[in-house]
Amino acid sequence: MTEFYLDTPPRQVSFTGFENNQIVADQWGGDEHHPILLAPGGGQTRHAWGKTGQRLAGLGYHVTSIDQRGHGDSEWPKSANYDYQAFAQDLGLVAQNLKSTMGHAPIGIGASLGGIAALCAQAGNESPLSGLVLVDITPRIETAGVEKILSFMAANVDQGFDSLEDAAEVIAKYLPHRKRPKNLNGLSKNLRQGEDGRYRWHWDPRFLHNRQPEPAVRKVLQEEMIEAARSLDIPTLLVRGKASELVSEENAREFLKLVPHADYADVSNASHMVAGDENDLFTLSIEAFVNKYFGK
Repeated sequence: MTEFYLDTPPRQVSFTGFENNQIVADQWGGDEHHPILLAPGGGQTRHAWGKTGQRLAGLGYHVTSIDQRGHGDSEWPKSANYDYQAFAQDLGLVAQNLKSTMGHAPIGIGASLGGIAALCAQAGNESPLSGLVLVDITPRIETAGVEKILSFMAANVDQGFDSLEDAAEVIAKYLPHRKRPKNLNGLSKNLRQGEDGRYRWHWDPRFLHNRQPEPAVRKVLQEEMIEAARSLDIPTLLVRGKASELVSEENAREFLKLVPHADYADVSNASHMVAGDENDLFTLSIEAFVNKYFGK
């Protein structure tokens, strides 16, 4: 590993999404290296991939971590279009840009919503990815887990928090198994302070408020993802948190039947927030996959 990247801040860049919306991203690594595209889950920002991006760059890859539309520093689209296909089209355009500029299609690594976007983008006409890692997302997911996540995201979405400490308390109750950080600098990247002094999540509230009725979306999306999974012909890895509330072992087995060539990693002691719960084990499973299929 090139230790240089472990202490080097990323370069901030931007891309254009399918509605001419700005997509902000961080990049590590040299332009001559094979590209990797990281897409975070709903409610997360590109900073969730910081340690993973640094380590993959240290292995010789060119890593791009995006803020998805309406998240982090990326533009909040005027259309308030937060349909799953909108995320997929954005990701597809970013992937095509990387392929055009670097000469290789990127390896897509997506967590939850980011994984849905990557899988759906690959099923499109352009098929912009050379490899795919799905982090705790499969075509079929647990309804109770979805409701738990959405409830957490909806809590305090409008009124916000008095302080970072208040936000940390809410997160600690949602993730009681995770050690509460003493330094809240990382949390500050997922919140923005408004003119009223209150802290709110670093994503557009319309991401929740303006979406279609969840059951209807889920049924259509599930069918689309099943067909997308069946069509996969690139190296694929499913990473599941062993304690995941969203992807059960049965869901994982079903996915592996749909994609029999896929590799599988079950990360011990990790919930749906795999990258945050067990970052080292999570990153090691990704390192093994990318080196297996794309290493020099």
